[in-house]
Amino acid sequence: MKQVWDKGFSDGAAYLPLLSWILLFALGVLSPLIVYQMSHKRPIKNRNNITRNSTAKGAKNSDEPRESSSEEETSEDDGRGPTPFINLVRNGDSDSDPGLLKKHSSFLSYATPATTYPSIRTFFCPHPHIEKLPTKPSPLPLLVFVHGLGGSLVQFHPLLTTLTNVAPCFGIDFPGCGLSDYSPKSWSAYAVEALATLLATAIEQHRDVVRNQQIILVGHSLGASITALIASSQSLIAPELKKYIIGVVSLCPQATPPSQASAAHFRRLLYIPEPIFNTWRRWDRRGGPYSPSVSRFVGKGADIETRMLQIRFNEQSRTPVWRRMAWGTLPVYNVSGEPKGGIPGQAVWKGIRAPLLLIAGESDPITKPTEVSKILEYFGIDPNGYKSDSAEMEIGIQSKQRPSSNLSTNDVPEPSPSTDPHVPLVSHDECCSEKVMVKAFVFPAPASHALPYDRATYRALSGLIQDFLSNHVDQRLSIGWQLQHLTTSGKWDVKNLTKWKAVAPVSEPIGSTFFALKTLRELDEEHSPIPFVQKWKGKIYAIIDISHESPVYDPTQLDKGGIQYHKLPTVSKIPPTVDEVRDFVSLVDRLEGEIFVHFPNQDGTDGARPLIGVHCHYGFNRTGFFITSYLIERKGYTIDEALEEFKRRRPPGIRHPHFIDTLFVRYCTGLRGEAPLEL
Repeated sequence: MKQVWDKGFSDGAAYLPLLSWILLFALGVLSPLIVYQMSHKRPIKNRNNITRNSTAKGAKNSDEPRESSSEEETSEDDGRGPTPFINLVRNGDSDSDPGLLKKHSSFLSYATPATTYPSIRTFFCPHPHIEKLPTKPSPLPLLVFVHGLGGSLVQFHPLLTTLTNVAPCFGIDFPGCGLSDYSPKSWSAYAVEALATLLATAIEQHRDVVRNQQIILVGHSLGASITALIASSQSLIAPELKKYIIGVVSLCPQATPPSQASAAHFRRLLYIPEPIFNTWRRWDRRGGPYSPSVSRFVGKGADIETRMLQIRFNEQSRTPVWRRMAWGTLPVYNVSGEPKGGIPGQAVWKGIRAPLLLIAGESDPITKPTEVSKILEYFGIDPNGYKSDSAEMEIGIQSKQRPSSNLSTNDVPEPSPSTDPHVPLVSHDECCSEKVMVKAFVFPAPASHALPYDRATYRALSGLIQDFLSNHVDQRLSIGWQLQHLTTSGKWDVKNLTKWKAVAPVSEPIGSTFFALKTLRELDEEHSPIPFVQKWKGKIYAIIDISHESPVYDPTQLDKGGIQYHKLPTVSKIPPTVDEVRDFVSLVDRLEGEIFVHFPNQDGTDGARPLIGVHCHYGFNRTGFFITSYLIERKGYTIDEALEEFKRRRPPGIRHPHFIDTLFVRYCTGLRGEAPLEL
């Protein structure tokens, strides 16, 4: 559960009166409601399990309450206007799992010195061209994503859609979070140190140890504290792994643990009986997407789609898991007033030897941007000495990992120090001569705690991370560098070239809105960006690339030529999820609005109004699924009419029968998921 005191208790003092009031109110007023609600409890609908590579789940225990959405909360309008398809059925958490995560996830058991975690959702996505890029002295580094308290790996999905094309990516759902089993149940298994040890164990099992693969840690909120523990030389966790850590990205980090008084108060609050705790959660969620439980994380300025995501994340968070993780963040103070365990502080942050990127949101009430300022001060940097006008605070400091800028595409970038005499040098501490590079950025208001999945920030956030990685960690982590290497080495091309050449490049207009395309090919004489722009500018307004991999063409040439390029990655062979279709519909709605502004008196039937191009690889299955879904949701087509329209304009239409089956299940009028009958 994500609540007022979540994410490291950064603003704990301000919330102490409120939390005390909650305790008194809950004990004195809400207790009668618990009896009533438990006696009128309705069965949970559509709570299906997905297949796991571990022992099947048994019946839910009484001490494992899990939040389920009420009809009132799940039927909130998503702001797209009236449509019968707003509330498409999701069969539990697994059905809402993005295709990218679903395809590359497994459920594994990890044993640490303290305990065993029997079923942990593990995401590992190899880089599609890792063996085509230089692998000596080591292959591309592994990007490791670490979620926060009450969160899950799904919160990184918007970033993963782009960063999986930069480097291999890895992450886990901590026990009881996301799709991982709530096991073990001992409180010690959820301490910050225990979770850091679990993560380090999982990394070692997936890192290419034989070829000395290095790693880059990307943590959000509590996840940033966990990555600091793993990376810091002042921490005893994962000592052998530290030498392979070459970069740390901390999103909404927490600089200090709660004070001794705050920690004691929070412990008392965590003794609130679980039924009362759950009742307060429901009270806190009044207002659906505009409830305090949502606005606390996404901010007052978030759009409806980001708010609906936050509702789902809150619903997926289990109270007993949240309580254990929250307890584990609280340090124990010794007689000298020194904190032991829990959220790390100054000593741990100063012990980070790798290049460090700090990013915060200006309106974040949970981990305020002042936390970034504190971390900068740990490195001897005065944050007040740097202006942040454009949401940026940048401190250039010598890096032992900074790549050389004059490399050929056949070389692996070797670390070299900066030679800029104007770049200040800052030591970790007085007894250490090593230098570290630190960069800090603050997103302007209304950016809040939801930076990785807020639709207003995640694209810019992805760009900041990519720039940091390619400029200060490893030049191979630049997509441009990779494409240049693949082009000059003859390794950048479409899969199954013969089949690709046999497919028509562009369909006839579909529903007066779309063209279906096969992917462009940089090495092709006709269906490559520059000749494509010359032929289709004015006829195609934008291209939506729904393929998962990096395009085998340079999309910047489209933008330069006047055709917008948008990436909305999906996984092949898997029908797009409800959420992916929603993102597609939202994007097309926006593009249609732009087209209407520029061409207000044209409907597209005479070819004068530009349309929107969509492509996966060949332009049939995923492309057809998205286009058909839009025709049904926005143009009033029936399922059969939409399928026939696509088939007529892009023969032979959608080829995968299971894609068509999914469309019928999803859009069959009146079909809704119900709980199974009990006979």
